[in-house]
Amino acid sequence: MPKHETPLLDELESGPWPSFVSDIKAEAASRAKNEKNVEFQIPVDVCDDLLGVLELSYKHGRTHWKHGGIVGVFGYGGGVIGRYCDQPGMFPGVAHFHTVRVNQPGGKFYNTAYLKQLCDLWEFRGSGLTNMHGSTGDIILIGTQTPQLEEIFYDLTHNMNQDLGGSGSNLRTPADCIGSARCEYACYDTQSMCYALTQEYQDELHRPAFPYKFKFKFDGCPNCCVASIARSDMSFIGLWRDEIRIDQAAVAAYVGGEIQPNGGAHAGRDWGKFDIQKEVIGLCPTECMRYEGGKLEIDNKECTHCMHCINVMPRALRIGNDRGCAILVGAKAPILDGAQMGSLLVPFISVEDPYDEVKEVIEKVWDYWMEEGKNRERLGELIKRQGFQKLLEATDIEASPLHVSEPRSNPYIFWKEEEVEGGWERDVKAYRKDHLR
Repeated sequence: MPKHETPLLDELESGPWPSFVSDIKAEAASRAKNEKNVEFQIPVDVCDDLLGVLELSYKHGRTHWKHGGIVGVFGYGGGVIGRYCDQPGMFPGVAHFHTVRVNQPGGKFYNTAYLKQLCDLWEFRGSGLTNMHGSTGDIILIGTQTPQLEEIFYDLTHNMNQDLGGSGSNLRTPADCIGSARCEYACYDTQSMCYALTQEYQDELHRPAFPYKFKFKFDGCPNCCVASIARSDMSFIGLWRDEIRIDQAAVAAYVGGEIQPNGGAHAGRDWGKFDIQKEVIGLCPTECMRYEGGKLEIDNKECTHCMHCINVMPRALRIGNDRGCAILVGAKAPILDGAQMGSLLVPFISVEDPYDEVKEVIEKVWDYWMEEGKNRERLGELIKRQGFQKLLEATDIEASPLHVSEPRSNPYIFWKEEEVEGGWERDVKAYRKDHLR
């Protein structure tokens, strides 16, 4: 029998969609059923109490989780997010309810033995509730108590060869797309670079020293399957510099209906005859394509690598062979100034192990941010406050038209003293001499 009545939460199970409430109730029932056979290390009714405190929060219209002290494992400043309930007498099972972030495998590849070992550990030393995956990318183990943290860390590192992820004002757990392991569009090995930078920057990941959080995300192509352009302070997006490869015979097959567009994703629904003009040419954001006389032509110097044409006709169009990645900076979700997308910093950079060129850019950006950033100010907010030109100066990157996101919105140009022959002081003195007698 449930320990707490939850009429408000029960409403969340009444709709047509799966409910997290049902999942927590199922875990609570499982723990109660196995209580005689399993020696749980935290209270068996932890999930029941979690439902109870959530019901109370809904009833009162405010949270009953309070900000606790710093909690973690020895030698690490991040990886554990402290959670404490402000009603420990009413809900003792969640008096502590800490979240553990675990560094996810590259591309999120698992085998069943690993997953079973992870779930067994969390059933034994935690609530049994997980989030696969959090917005940072980590495996999220939801709900344990302070005495279990060192034990969990020992099991992860010694028995599973697994590390904690990032939390706090540090480098958060780097996350990547599946990359060249499964995807033919990948322009670089996302898993290799993600792993290399995770290993290189262990100190930045585990010992918070930044003004605020900093996220790496690695997308193998502009399809951006991990949404790095919107969700990371430094985004690595694979792209190519040469021309899109065209198979004219395959183009004709798409036009003639012999090959289904979009990889056959809409098979089973009659969308009518494929119209290359309407579905590809007319949707090109830079209008760099044309189809005349049964031949597709692309003005590649105008192409912005949006991937739409390649996604629609994957057997006719292929990414180029001169591959690398672009580096964008400053994306974030709302904290101070609201959400913003990443801004292009490096239009193209080669991506080869040991990634020295990439590391050089990273470390110059960090030096600038750590020197100029305010407490709890993300990189994107610093760029917005000081201007993109300051970042270019700090990283020794030459300004490029590709850095311009929109035309100037005012008619004034401000010159630096060293950019004007003779300097502004001479001009001011001459003006005063002539006009201020």
